[in-house]
Amino acid sequence: MTSSTQHKINTVLFDLDGTLIDTAPDMAAALDILCDEENQTCLPFSEVRPIVSDGSIALVKLAFGDALDESTINRLKTRYLEIYQDHLSVHSQLFDEMNTLLIQLEQNDIKWGVVTNKPGWLTEPLMESLGLYQRAACIVSSDSTKNRKPHPEPMYYACELVDCKPGECVYIGDAQRDIEAGQNAGMKTIIAEYGYISDKENIEDWNADYCIQSPSEIFALL
Repeated sequence: MTSSTQHKINTVLFDLDGTLIDTAPDMAAALDILCDEENQTCLPFSEVRPIVSDGSIALVKLAFGDALDESTINRLKTRYLEIYQDHLSVHSQLFDEMNTLLIQLEQNDIKWGVVTNKPGWLTEPLMESLGLYQRAACIVSSDSTKNRKPHPEPMYYACELVDCKPGECVYIGDAQRDIEAGQNAGMKTIIAEYGYISDKENIEDWNADYCIQSPSEIFALL
């Protein structure tokens, strides 16, 4: 991994699913309900978890196959999101050691926020339900800006909201598009290896600054 820091880090930005919050149990449960409704065999959680960060369409294709026509994909996606919205925070919670990290950041006047490709109508209620909405310095969702990650626009918007420069931020994520988004914006990047990363991924190719196994490792890297 490469490593270079030109500015003091004063802001930590997180991807949401698979980095800040462990949402896979609820997203997988919603997919199970959809499969039951469609008389489709449910998939093992171990197969669903690595796909969660890729979003609803990827989950639908995982469960129902890639050969579906666009109208069917859209119908299943819409229904999936309806189900998920109704079961948004049944089992979802901060990853182990994450709240300890957030407290450390807050006690040391380091701002933290979220930049996610999840839409705001799901992101904000989820953050509220876990008591995180008021704590976050910014929440940037897929509909907050014209472009989504890996485009740097959401990253720049987060900087604008918290009044900092990209070089003063670190972005932490569990997908290649997360690392690319941070790099495209000129931020330091950290791979959350504890997140939803498939065994098929070669994370060395992402060229992040650091790779961590637990949120407890983050503070020492700032």
